[in-house]
Amino acid sequence: MRLSLVPRRALCQRSGQDRSLSDPGAGRDQAVSATETVTLVLGEDSPVPETAADVENLVLRLRGHVNQLGFLMPSQEPVLLRAQQLCSVGLPEGYLPSRVHLVRLAEATQELIAKIRLDDVGASRPARRLARWTPQINVLRGAVFAVALTCLVWAASVPRT
Repeated sequence: MRLSLVPRRALCQRSGQDRSLSDPGAGRDQAVSATETVTLVLGEDSPVPETAADVENLVLRLRGHVNQLGFLMPSQEPVLLRAQQLCSVGLPEGYLPSRVHLVRLAEATQELIAKIRLDDVGASRPARRLARWTPQINVLRGAVFAVALTCLVWAASVPRT
């Protein structure tokens, strides 16, 4: 088996998902976008959606935010499971039930954003650990070559009897 001379890259995929979400800037941008949508629903100055189409549009936006933010945290997180459960329920019929569902979904999304930001703050200050240095494959190859060359020179310098 022959190893590549090219340095190995860190794996960028987590369960087949797009890892453009993994960089810190992308997570914060999604959280900001979700916060804006939540503010449209829960803000003190925001009006109540008038038509069923407005409610449906906001619910679809919140579902999209929950899906995108779900990639940034463990799949078994209770806050995420609650938000996904609300997303899976269909939009109820009627004026009042649909608005109540919209508010609950916005509150669940707000909790999800808060959890992600809380985890992000904890991740920005990692515990100090001693990092173990692992040599690259080319360093190991060079060391083996140097030992082999030293043995060859030593064997050639020993007098024959």
